[in-house]
Amino acid sequence: MSDWRADRVQQVRDLVRAAAPDAVEEVKWRKPSNPDGVPTFSCDGLLCTVETYKDKVKVTFARGASLDDPAHVFNASLDAGTRRAVDLREDDTLDADAFTALVSAAVAHNRA
Repeated sequence: MSDWRADRVQQVRDLVRAAAPDAVEEVKWRKPSNPDGVPTFSCDGLLCTVETYKDKVKVTFARGASLDDPAHVFNASLDAGTRRAVDLREDDTLDADAFTALVSAAVAHNRA
């Protein structure tokens, strides 16, 4: 992948690392239809996954339903019982401060 989605995934990586320097990134679930796999970030438990689709990059927070989101960064999986997601399309602007606050909250939730 060498288009806008690669740039978006890198932006997400950078923000997660800034908010959670102790987080471990692993690539999981490699398969023929997705040879790059799915980046996952963990810190005392799973924080989030980053999936790439044709029209978006989806960042799914494993326990997002338990996190406060006053800036309304979550825009997908809003009815899920445990997870919440952020769908990022090519022209979307990601609020970096609000996103890193969610990552920090996810770390705190995992450590509680």
